[in-house]
Amino acid sequence: MSRLNRVFENKKAFIPFITAGDPDLETTKRLVLAMEQAGADLIELGIPFSDPVAEGPVIQEADYRALSGGVTTDMIFDMVEEIRKESDIPLAFMTYANPIYTYGTERFMSACKRGGIDAVIVPDIPFEERDEIKPFCDKYDICLISMIAPTSKERIRMIAKEAEGFIYCVSSLGVTGVRENIGSDAENMIKLVKEVKDIPCAIGFGVSTPEQAAKLSAISDGVIVGSAIIRIIAEHGRECVPFVTEYVRKMKGAML
Repeated sequence: MSRLNRVFENKKAFIPFITAGDPDLETTKRLVLAMEQAGADLIELGIPFSDPVAEGPVIQEADYRALSGGVTTDMIFDMVEEIRKESDIPLAFMTYANPIYTYGTERFMSACKRGGIDAVIVPDIPFEERDEIKPFCDKYDICLISMIAPTSKERIRMIAKEAEGFIYCVSSLGVTGVRENIGSDAENMIKLVKEVKDIPCAIGFGVSTPEQAAKLSAISDGVIVGSAIIRIIAEHGRECVPFVTEYVRKMKGAML
């Protein structure tokens, strides 16, 4: 069984997101290992980018901190290889088209394979343009995760039909960030997906509290949390690991 298939096996998946290199790569590595111990089922690593269009201010600032610290894509690949010496947790890169193209698409996917990355999520490549990177993903056995949003509407069935791994359901319109209320759009989107294909659906964008995690895990296969964790990292810096660990444990516990 592939690492990605394990994520949703007989359980609701908790999927934390952190920006690689915020506050530094050593802390990122420690966070990955600690979050795995705290119950994370898959970890998304953001590759810092100067123009992250899907992100709210919290993650934009994390990208800025990482880039200001001199983090490069090569350094992130090296860190992932270090993680793989100690952990077999499924890992996904969240990145944008520009960093992939700049690095070289084939070179990027080859490095993902070599480093043990299981999947990539690229928010600014729409479904209709996925063939720009999909052949390289296939060549190196990297899963290209599809995203759907409330605006996807009639495209949801088409996207679901071609999707692999799991589907990232954007819970609400706009950019990432903590929200008080998360609408019922996600539930309707997931129903449309499941009519077409029995593929896991994880809800992200705006999830922050154990109560939200419990509510959303009841209608989905998993919950993705980024901004709430990035806020903890921003507050505590290199001392953030125990605080993030406790948060992940609470969120995962709420979903059981």
